[in-house]
Amino acid sequence: MSFIAGTALTSPARTGGCGSVVVVGSINVDQLIRTERHPKPGETLIGSSTEFLPGGKGANQAVAAAQLGAKVHLIGATGRDSQAEVAKAILIGSGVDLSGVHTVDDPTGLAIVTVADDGENTIVVIPGANALVGAEAVETSATDIAAAAVVVLQGEIPPAGITAAIRMATGRIVLNLAPVITLDVAVIRRADPLVVNEHEAALVLAQMDPQRRTPTEDAELVTALRECGIASVVLTRGAKGAICADRDGFNIVDAPSVIAVDSSGAGDAFVGALSAQLATGVVLLQAVQFAVRVGAFAVRSHGTQVSYPTLTDELPTVNTTVCA
Repeated sequence: MSFIAGTALTSPARTGGCGSVVVVGSINVDQLIRTERHPKPGETLIGSSTEFLPGGKGANQAVAAAQLGAKVHLIGATGRDSQAEVAKAILIGSGVDLSGVHTVDDPTGLAIVTVADDGENTIVVIPGANALVGAEAVETSATDIAAAAVVVLQGEIPPAGITAAIRMATGRIVLNLAPVITLDVAVIRRADPLVVNEHEAALVLAQMDPQRRTPTEDAELVTALRECGIASVVLTRGAKGAICADRDGFNIVDAPSVIAVDSSGAGDAFVGALSAQLATGVVLLQAVQFAVRVGAFAVRSHGTQVSYPTLTDELPTVNTTVCA
């Protein structure tokens, strides 16, 4: 297969000394369906509306980082269909470098997102072109990956693509293993940080140490992953904020209290903000404290990329409790 390259918020990403962020990941169109509640198995419900919006974890994280001032390069793939233009619209508007996005014959990825009135969502992803972001596609951007201060990866592309990117990276690796896919343990250990929610954390731990009992508490999950040889771990907890742990300590960071309208893409907003901050050289705790505010901002409106803040937006007030 050959590929064709197709008061205001203040972020340290604007203060100078910021390295580049390379995101290797998925690009989708989200079919967003709104309904009063989620259907039970076998049940048919009447939805209130539907629309098509740009999405994909890779694209979402790239937009979130770029809108917060980072220099972002995205590596991925879209189809030759009309949906590709929808998928790339906000990426282009936010200034993301798309020279590493390949055009392939498979259709652009599609995510079917159902959002209930309480803000909770369910997502079914059809990978399409994203399934072709393997080692060959990633290796065409080897120079950009090697030069990046931060390389960001997720679980919506093939394991071979993730492994190739990690092998070429010389900067910090942010591995958001969502969804959780099977990777070599040595590859997961390159994460700094590994970013997962509580469900993903348990699945990753089972890969790292199959004989280990799965902890029931979030804090224990983070500690167990660190004990498996991962340099730093960030566990996202939705409205409860996040836990982060690295060589500097173990910290609990509370999120601002907001009224959630749509939680889809909030985790990606968090990862994008985290990556933009890490590219400036700040410590992990400071990056997480900023990222929880960005995630809280994102849940206050519908959609993924369209809900992300820019440097002119005011973030919700943060109340952080830090426990060393």
